[in-house]
Amino acid sequence: MDIYLVGGAVRDALMARDREANQITHSDRDWVVVGASPQQMQDLGYLPVGRDFPVFLHPKSREEYALARTERKTAPGYHGFAFHAEPGVTLEDDLARRDLTINAMAVAAVQADDPARGELIDPHGGRADLRARVLRHVTLAFAEDPVRILRLARFAARFPDFTVAPETMDLMQAMVRHGEVDHLVAERVWQELSRGLMEERPSRMFEVLRACGALARILPELDCLWGVPQRADYHPEVDTGVHAMMVMDMSARLHAPLTVRYACLCHDLGKGTTPANILPRHLGHEQRSADLLHRVSERWRVPRECRELADVVAREHGNLHRSEDFDEAASLRLLERCDAIRRPQRFEEILQACECDARGRLGHEDRAYPQAIRLRAVLKTVLAVDTNAVAQQAVQHGKAGPQIAQLIHSARVNALKQAHSGG
Repeated sequence: MDIYLVGGAVRDALMARDREANQITHSDRDWVVVGASPQQMQDLGYLPVGRDFPVFLHPKSREEYALARTERKTAPGYHGFAFHAEPGVTLEDDLARRDLTINAMAVAAVQADDPARGELIDPHGGRADLRARVLRHVTLAFAEDPVRILRLARFAARFPDFTVAPETMDLMQAMVRHGEVDHLVAERVWQELSRGLMEERPSRMFEVLRACGALARILPELDCLWGVPQRADYHPEVDTGVHAMMVMDMSARLHAPLTVRYACLCHDLGKGTTPANILPRHLGHEQRSADLLHRVSERWRVPRECRELADVVAREHGNLHRSEDFDEAASLRLLERCDAIRRPQRFEEILQACECDARGRLGHEDRAYPQAIRLRAVLKTVLAVDTNAVAQQAVQHGKAGPQIAQLIHSARVNALKQAHSGG
């Protein structure tokens, strides 16, 4: 029985050595076991966890150890694969089924503490592609799993200075033409795209998907934004697709969480449905964006916290941008529509998404977003109002229900007016 460190940990150790850095990413360590049976693994104390193929947890480290395996496509979709694992499957067999050459390298377990200095097992030229900054498929088996298109696009977002090998782009385009991406399972789409949103440059993921034609099948609501103009006085970059990518990259620059990044992705989808006769204006795009992101969220089965934040941002981002001109009553109504009083922490995420939108414009990347500072101050004043005291006094005067709510609203508006006047 032989054990090897494979995949991302090897790749990242080599990258760190090439760039004289201590760390490139935070890849988990993946292990492949050659020459063992499932029973042998269990006899050694490994805990079986794999459902589709034999994967085991180390009895002490709890890291995953997978038996070397091959795979064969049996039907459309991610679940249409047959996996074959037995002692006769070699390390080379296992590496040949992997997606990209840079992920198809291994070192023996005894060299795992410093894989960059170990004896590299590299049958598909991953080391050369790593040095050349190229994303290249290992074998034509790549075409059997459309999820690999998403994975490659995600790696392009993680390593934005890498290019896609021409023959790999040709292969992905052929996969799209043949309808492979139409069989993607919703959970797998969200799993890969959500991880891509959290990478260093999310725009690269969508650029690759668009280049191979997959974006038009996976997310047509976004794909149709390219070529749609906006007013140059507000958006010097003009093109709505370009703006969407600038907003995505700004969300990464500001280290935004996934909820914010998803909101940034969807905030302007409605601009793709603006009637041509009113362009470059986009009247009413906010509500159209909210409607479209609802469809996207249902299709991808997006988590509730992501879709709820995206909905508020889509509907209200224009109002937040204009909020410096709002009086006290309008400012309070904006907070109420954003549920900021009840959920102030989520309101911080709304503000961050809107800041990404404002700064995701040509020439605006380093500008401040004073609206956020003002609205935080407004919220602080509103939260300082003793609503219990207002309610108790209202009850003493025979008020109830909607009347109490109106008195609380008035008390908050008055507090804002006093703060504004310096009283």
